[in-house]
Amino acid sequence: MHQPQPYDSTSGTRVLVVDDDPTVAEIVSGYLDRAGYVVDRAVDGPAALAQATAHWPDLVVLDLMLPGMDGLEVCRRMRGRGPVPVIMLTARGDEDDRILGLEVGADDYVTKPFSPRELVLRVESVLRRSRPSAEPRGLLRAAGLSVDPEGRRATKDGTELALTVREFDLLAFFLRHPGHAYSREELMREVWGWDFGDLSTVTVHVRRLRAKIETDPARPALIQTVWGVGYRFDVTGAPGDTDGGPGGGRDKVED
Repeated sequence: MHQPQPYDSTSGTRVLVVDDDPTVAEIVSGYLDRAGYVVDRAVDGPAALAQATAHWPDLVVLDLMLPGMDGLEVCRRMRGRGPVPVIMLTARGDEDDRILGLEVGADDYVTKPFSPRELVLRVESVLRRSRPSAEPRGLLRAAGLSVDPEGRRATKDGTELALTVREFDLLAFFLRHPGHAYSREELMREVWGWDFGDLSTVTVHVRRLRAKIETDPARPALIQTVWGVGYRFDVTGAPGDTDGGPGGGRDKVED
């Protein structure tokens, strides 16, 4: 199978816009083009996968509701080919749809109708976070976890973890600040630089990260819920945080 090659960054950052609505695609592409990005467009899933094979994008803006192959399946297939940040577009305001997009691996989501200028800011934020920091940083290690911020690589007990951009940033932040309790608002601001957004984004990423680093995600020992506050990374791995009671695995934070 052809392995897609990263686009030459010297020619500009490439963004693939996938939307079957020509008006939305044209507006989004226009704003991204004016912001200095090289923009490719696709109207459906197969076209998006073919375009990604020809020129591997630095980021994908992906509509959830596509004809034939929906955005979730496109995201899964692209992630199977290689790491790429994905911002999901959804015409629905239903929280389940947004969470589903995040759980399949999207790094962010924007609900239609949306401000194109806000979308450009989201693209800039995700790209900035997905690239190695210019500031040299050593390995972060705790509780069997090892995170290389420069190489954007994380392992648990020597096995590499498949983390999205947001999950990687969250884990690195927790390892830098063990024992400190943070609210979801603080995590959104400190980890991803957002002063706005749906707090369920943080909840979903915490749940996804727990599924990848905890021995028993239903009884998390590392990422503890601090009732009335938010979350704390506990390097001692004390058991007993059973988010969600009998159902297990459900994040609950008291506001």
